[in-house]
Amino acid sequence: MNERALNTRMIPSIFTLANLVFGFLSLVWTVDGKFKLAAGMVLLSVLMDSLDGKVARKLAVSSDFGKELDSLSDLVSFGVAPALLTYRLFLQDFGVWGLLIAIVFPVCGAIRLARFNILNISTHFLGVPITFAGGFTALLVLFHGTVPWVIFPVSMVALSGLMVSSIRVPKLGK
Repeated sequence: MNERALNTRMIPSIFTLANLVFGFLSLVWTVDGKFKLAAGMVLLSVLMDSLDGKVARKLAVSSDFGKELDSLSDLVSFGVAPALLTYRLFLQDFGVWGLLIAIVFPVCGAIRLARFNILNISTHFLGVPITFAGGFTALLVLFHGTVPWVIFPVSMVALSGLMVSSIRVPKLGK
């Protein structure tokens, strides 16, 4: 195996790891109370997540390793980070109910990712992708001054259910 082939295979993983780094930065800035910056990091993760798959397909270097790394990164960036962000900004005022809503979001995201990895459906997604759910939540946070507070717990519960639902979501941009 030559060095060039090894380097080409690594390129999509660089985007995947950037997704993870932005997700981690979102967590850090959420803890620091920099909520808009944290939401922006989730949205940058969305960008990196969209690029890793496109690059892997373009270079014909898709792999099981890349798929697993992508799912682990997605759970942090689009499950844990948006849940903590929404919890800190809105849900902590609801006590145990707010905590439960925040916990259910990444749990449903993890179930959704595990199901995606074993089904290998190429024509559509089964359930709303975690990338959409986390990105949508981050967008809501960016506009939280203009969005009624009730939207946050309702959207978190709805998106959690939609992630593990059996609805067919078309795959766009393939």
